[in-house]
Amino acid sequence: MAVRTFTKPTSLNQSIAIVTHSMPEGTGKERSNEAAKNSADAFSRDSKSPLASHTNPTSKPGITFAAQDNLPKLPIPDLETSCKKYLESLEPLQSHKEHRESQAAVRDFLKSEGPALQDRLKKYAEDKANYIEQFWYDSYLNYDNPVVLNLNPFFLLEDDPTPARNNQVTRAASLVTSALAFVRAVRREELPPDTIRGQPLCMYQYSRLFGTARIPTEHGCHIGQDPNAKHIVVMAHGQFYWFDVLDDNSDLIMTEKDMALNLDVIVADASKVPLQDAAKGALGVLSTENRKVWSGLRDVLHRDEDSNNSDCLNIVDSALFILCLDYTEPITGADLCMNMLCGTSRIERGVQVGTCTNRWYDKLQIIVCKNGSAGINFEHTGVDGHTVLRFASDLYTDTILRFARTINGQAPSLWASISPDPSKRDPDSFGDVQTTPHKLEWDMLPELSTALRFAETRLADLIAQNEFETLEFMSYGKNFMTTMGFSPDAFVQMAFQAAYYGLYGRVECVYEPAMTKFYFHGRTEAVRSVTNESLDFVRTFWGENPATAKVETLRKACQKHVDLTKICAKAEGHDRHMYALNCIWQRSLEDPMIGLASDTASYDSTGRTTPDIASTSPSMFSSPSSRKSIISDDGSVTSSQVQTTQHTMPALFADPGWDKQNTTILSTSNCGNPSLRQFGFGPTSGEGFGIGYIIKDGSVSICASSKHRQTKRFVDALEAYFLEIRKLLRQTRKGTGGDKSASRAREAEEKQSKKGAKAKSRGRNILAHAGQQTAEAQEEGLEDEDEDGLGGYGFFDAGMLLQALKANKDGAETPGDKAAAHKRNIGRRLQLAEY
Repeated sequence: MAVRTFTKPTSLNQSIAIVTHSMPEGTGKERSNEAAKNSADAFSRDSKSPLASHTNPTSKPGITFAAQDNLPKLPIPDLETSCKKYLESLEPLQSHKEHRESQAAVRDFLKSEGPALQDRLKKYAEDKANYIEQFWYDSYLNYDNPVVLNLNPFFLLEDDPTPARNNQVTRAASLVTSALAFVRAVRREELPPDTIRGQPLCMYQYSRLFGTARIPTEHGCHIGQDPNAKHIVVMAHGQFYWFDVLDDNSDLIMTEKDMALNLDVIVADASKVPLQDAAKGALGVLSTENRKVWSGLRDVLHRDEDSNNSDCLNIVDSALFILCLDYTEPITGADLCMNMLCGTSRIERGVQVGTCTNRWYDKLQIIVCKNGSAGINFEHTGVDGHTVLRFASDLYTDTILRFARTINGQAPSLWASISPDPSKRDPDSFGDVQTTPHKLEWDMLPELSTALRFAETRLADLIAQNEFETLEFMSYGKNFMTTMGFSPDAFVQMAFQAAYYGLYGRVECVYEPAMTKFYFHGRTEAVRSVTNESLDFVRTFWGENPATAKVETLRKACQKHVDLTKICAKAEGHDRHMYALNCIWQRSLEDPMIGLASDTASYDSTGRTTPDIASTSPSMFSSPSSRKSIISDDGSVTSSQVQTTQHTMPALFADPGWDKQNTTILSTSNCGNPSLRQFGFGPTSGEGFGIGYIIKDGSVSICASSKHRQTKRFVDALEAYFLEIRKLLRQTRKGTGGDKSASRAREAEEKQSKKGAKAKSRGRNILAHAGQQTAEAQEEGLEDEDEDGLGGYGFFDAGMLLQALKANKDGAETPGDKAAAHKRNIGRRLQLAEY
């Protein structure tokens, strides 16, 4: 049992909206993108030294947070502009009659409550780091249903490129060692800031990635953190172990070999307990319960603060992260995705022995299967996918580079500095640490045993209600799309709408997040992907129209999507703004003394919006207002509530269009790089799909989930669309982008040829221009039978070094598309009824 005393992580809720890096008064500095870039550029590599500003508030921030003081504040958009964009996003989803009603509701809103709500929002935001931040946290932390499958997303890492290292203990030890190097870089502020085209992004979320836990209470959850955590918790067969991995200076105190030895001992010890017996004490299942139920059970665990259970719970809550060692070996993509998102459900002799019992969903988890397949599952309230993607890709890259250094000691490192070799340090320099694994021995009170049984059956039901399908589309990827002159993300977004329209004959609300981390404490803005242009495209595509018309409407739809994404990335979208206005209005209902006409009232930045809980959840990749569940979480008022509070709901929020836009049917997100095989999340509504996708140079990886809504058929329809649209693009032959991977040396050769320069050698050139090779020569090599009918059924860069060390499949088209031959039988297609 533990020797050291562990205390509860301190709640971060009270400081959510506090400006943690504020401008000193009188400095004359202004928050702007240019100022942020200049401050980041001022740091040379040599200056990235440990400054420990996370423990010393008076010290100068290091490179990680160098730009924080200068990042611009998230702007509050103009009210009339947001309303106009709101109506534009609704138009393709509505009938003419419905749209006229929504237009009338917006006009009424602009003439009545709208301006007052806008003024109150501006006053509320004056002393806040970010006008939407607290409302965002409230929408997640007040959510009462299980977080598994509803809130937590997952990343599935590619296998280690060295096959011999793809066994559980070796892979886990390698990943943990790299994860700790990342922790050290963040704590010492040596992690270079994320940038896009040299522009630094907000790094605040990295301070909340480790040592944090979602902790339920009777009045909603809060995020707790131990900023000085130096241990990890390992789960195997549902049993808990812990040991220290860092010293007080955040230096590693174990080598990778030592780590592997500890993990090997843990796996051996855990396997001594039969699975059926271990399941009876797998208390991690309780983290999948209804949050209020889980809060009551935590009170039981903490009933005696000096008890074994209280200490065990504190150890888990305050750990840097959880390492889950599974005994299973999933093979298929769908099984792997399910295991990373929610674990497996397997009943033996009436007892749950699946990996779903080997999780703790309130924290960041690294999951490693028996065969070395690995992934990440994370609690999403305080961090977005972009942040965890940086962690995942750096973690993966470091495992490769560290292995490379065992071959060549001069191989580069990701880190500005590295920990002193633990094997060469004086043991006394480690301080008060426990490097030997300790098993947590919970006292299984009768209340806990009963609760565990009920929690497991509910979890098994939840898992059974969802299904997953994956598509590894290898025929082409980003290179082909850009060669054809398309934005890859827009191209894939149109695929989702076309596939759905082909199955159901209509379009539905589609959501995609756009990152707003150019701004202080920025999160995301919602891209409402269905537009008049995309609707025109899917109707044209499924109609009896010439290929040129289909391709032309596709280009217009993709360009519109690109324009929308740019607007949202500049925080000029309407979704977050409208949601904040809705929250401001709801708060006026909760406090009868607050009227919309008041100019002096203020809001408590940490207050709850409502105790009401709904049946579904927000998603990592969805707007806080993108589901009916979130509206309920934040206090959507029924007619009876309006009558009770004697408030009239603003016409805009009462209009059916508000619910239509906030009920996401296709919740999508593009998040990945070559370090990931798949990523995804659960469906955002019972009627919809959750779609995570990764666009690689020569392939597209898609993980789709739903509550048994023909997920495989939808994935098959996507594959068929990708093949069909490629055929149409070949027919029209309008590639304009050029192959961006073409050799610069070949360009120079062509320029010399045009100048009439004398060739260095005689002979016939046998290679086409690289751009032509991608756009045309490869296409011409395809068999003619793929020309007929519909196809068969069957952002962030990890760096050039990673791609060189781990080559991806090139995704070139081959004659392997013969499976599409049956498409000829589809015949002429009837024009679908207009939506």
